[in-house]
Amino acid sequence: MPLTVIARQLLRARDLADASFAEPLTVADLARAAGLSRSHFCVEFRETFGEPPHAYLLTRRLERAATLLRTTDRSVARICHDVGLTSVGSFTTSFTRTYGRPPTAYRNASPPPVAHAQVPGCVVRVYGRPRLRTFREDSAPSST
Repeated sequence: MPLTVIARQLLRARDLADASFAEPLTVADLARAAGLSRSHFCVEFRETFGEPPHAYLLTRRLERAATLLRTTDRSVARICHDVGLTSVGSFTTSFTRTYGRPPTAYRNASPPPVAHAQVPGCVVRVYGRPRLRTFREDSAPSST
């Protein structure tokens, strides 16, 4: 079944939201990417994807924030800004509503980020070796 023109336009907007969630995107930006008016875009997006565009964008941001909380040791405030949100308070409220616990408690329930660090064996071997040190031993005074 071929995609309709509007479906293609909506996919273009959704792809923009997926790829640029950390940017200061608005629903108007997504509507512009789809080539539709803001109101028509909101109606069509909700009908096609089952949620309003703002909720979709927020969900993408919160999913990325959850990943960063599990795999990095960045502060909650930095993660909030890294995913394109500006208010730490609103971020915490939305995160708690979505994941059932505040960001810090969510992080504490996960293994530490070090457990996720994967360093190739060759890197471990190179940096684990003792460094060659060049130094001169004082030569014994010659007895001439």
